[in-house]
Amino acid sequence: MRTIRIAAAALIAGLLVVLAACGGPSTGGTASGPSGIKDVTFWGGWSGEQAKQLKAQADAFNQAQTDYKVTFVAQEEVEQKLLTGMASGRVPDIVLWDRFNTSIYAGKNAFAALDDRIAADKIDLARFYGPAVEEMTVDGKRYGLPLLVDNRSLFYNAELLTEAGVEPPTNWAELKQVATTLTKRTGAKLTRSGFSLDDPGLFNMWIRQAGGSMLSEDQTTVAFNSPQGIEVLNFWKQLLDEKVYQLGFGAGSDGFAEGKIAMKYDGPWALADLDKVKTLKYGIAEPPAGPNGDQAANMGGFGLIIPRGAKNPDGAWAFMKWWATEKANAVSFGRLSGWIPALIEAAEDPYFTDSDKYAAFVATMKYAQTRPTVKGYSDMEGKALIPQLQRFMSGEITAEAALAEAEKRGNQILAEQRK
Repeated sequence: MRTIRIAAAALIAGLLVVLAACGGPSTGGTASGPSGIKDVTFWGGWSGEQAKQLKAQADAFNQAQTDYKVTFVAQEEVEQKLLTGMASGRVPDIVLWDRFNTSIYAGKNAFAALDDRIAADKIDLARFYGPAVEEMTVDGKRYGLPLLVDNRSLFYNAELLTEAGVEPPTNWAELKQVATTLTKRTGAKLTRSGFSLDDPGLFNMWIRQAGGSMLSEDQTTVAFNSPQGIEVLNFWKQLLDEKVYQLGFGAGSDGFAEGKIAMKYDGPWALADLDKVKTLKYGIAEPPAGPNGDQAANMGGFGLIIPRGAKNPDGAWAFMKWWATEKANAVSFGRLSGWIPALIEAAEDPYFTDSDKYAAFVATMKYAQTRPTVKGYSDMEGKALIPQLQRFMSGEITAEAALAEAEKRGNQILAEQRK
């Protein structure tokens, strides 16, 4: 989620951007006045209300100690701005970072390794969700601390399920049955979708629910052109044949909030907007298990990194530790933002586990996995697999043809990245 891929041409152009375009105050680590308090510049790509949340967390840190003053500076295209800053010698001290980008930018020498700091301060990385830690680890070096985690769990319209006398589905068979029951049509027109099948990018979750995998064991070739991959697409076709969903249904609006979609996959970022809809009564359940009981979900989220060349890495590290490793501060930001902390003891705080909304997300975290950090993986999904899945869903090609073509192109992309 929120991954920004920068083509070579865009990167070259980005390196020529005038420094002033980065905006914000000085990125230096000099003292801000006679008090000797040192400035720490904090970048993040969040905007609007989310930017206010980050500023509030920085302000809380500033009030908690007297050595540093953190200033949050919102940035569009934060990854590209970071590379631009590196070229000019001006970078922030700390960045809210989409963890999935770590392997890409570590290869560009964009980050300071934190192994020595982690060891010196005896940071126990086992306190964090393991996949999130590994997502910020490249070639054995730690480039950040995980901060926030998310996954896609099953949102359902509680009133519609109650009216139909059905429970939230726990496996694929139940998902099909409940979705069919909740679907409404007027003649040939779909007026209520039982389940939204609008994101073929979630195939990587579905195939693990089917007992398969995206990559071979040595992670050099794709593995989705398999009986399990075919099983996923056949199940999707069953849902489409049952007419519980049609391509484009609900586009341009939030069909779930409007009661036009009975069930969908979504993440905790959706809670704030849905809770504003007073007429909507909804619940959240773990993702339904596959035919053999396999449970799977994708883990995404953010971490904190210190750019190479930061003027005040000590202040950045102090802020990072305060936020990511101290339970009270991690829980506080979770309450403020709606995100789930990557610190396990914070995620398992009663605020989350006793909540009807968060409990399923926290339970799902126990088996959620991050996407592989193999070079070229994101391009393999975005350029090879998803276009063929879209062709399959539109009825243009068969499941077998879709996965065979995606396999061919996907292996080419992975091989090119290994050169």
